[in-house]
Amino acid sequence: MKKYFFFLSLLLLLPALSVNGGQVSGTTDNNGRIISPDKPFNRIISLYSAHTENLCSLGAENQIIGISASDDYPSSILDRRRFSYREDVEKFIGARPDLVLVRPMIERSYPEFVKKLEQAGITVLSLQPGSVGELFHYWKTLGILTGRKKQAEKMVTSFQEGLQSITEKVSAIPLESRPKVYFESIHSKMKTFSATSIAMYVLDLAGGANIAKDAIQVRKTNIAAYGKERILKHASEIDIYLAQKGRMNPITIPTIVNEPGFKAIKAVMENRVYLVEESLVSRPTYRILEGVKKLNGIFYPTTQQ
Repeated sequence: MKKYFFFLSLLLLLPALSVNGGQVSGTTDNNGRIISPDKPFNRIISLYSAHTENLCSLGAENQIIGISASDDYPSSILDRRRFSYREDVEKFIGARPDLVLVRPMIERSYPEFVKKLEQAGITVLSLQPGSVGELFHYWKTLGILTGRKKQAEKMVTSFQEGLQSITEKVSAIPLESRPKVYFESIHSKMKTFSATSIAMYVLDLAGGANIAKDAIQVRKTNIAAYGKERILKHASEIDIYLAQKGRMNPITIPTIVNEPGFKAIKAVMENRVYLVEESLVSRPTYRILEGVKKLNGIFYPTTQQ
């Protein structure tokens, strides 16, 4: 696990994360407009739950005037006005935001929505870490945009310190002694997570061994295709069957256990099928620290105090 701390320490020395092709302090959006904010944004509409949660973690809750229809955390922000990229742009214009935060999926799927906001003079930024290597940059970018750079740096440091006790214990466990885990992302499509996803980062730090390392990433997402045939090929090797549970994968343990053919999976036979909240393993927020601790408790229950 020492390699993670070395790698993540190096990340802190790199320039700020690119936003729509440029740098935060003088960035270029998708339309080529230069964005050089001379003061923090104070009327923000967040259209991605991770943006909302991270802004609140940074103490920028009062700078948020609107959230997405799917936002569910933290509870203190849920009374804010709800917005959707599928709605009329006039609703956004009428709210007078100085910044609308989206993510690449929105920008790819609804380019006209983004274009109309920009034509109305509203700054639109598309943010989402594409890999673990961009996670801290993403947090620090939000800190810069909201005038909370120091808070973002403290968030990174606190996160690293929170991981230390777990990673020290895990580093002492030989790779061959770690439980082999299949980590399900979408049951209906028999998909897992890509190797560079936040979820696999959480699994690795918690001390699990990914059984589906050969999974094929779907486009540039954190999802990877696998299929039932390949899962069952590893049936006798899967010590733990883990699935995220949430909007993307509304699953239950009985559904997994009763899936045709799954009775042959070692983890199913030994009652080692577990669900973990999607928000703890898939969202690039501080709470993935909680996800690491939760998975570590599942993988090594006898070592928990």
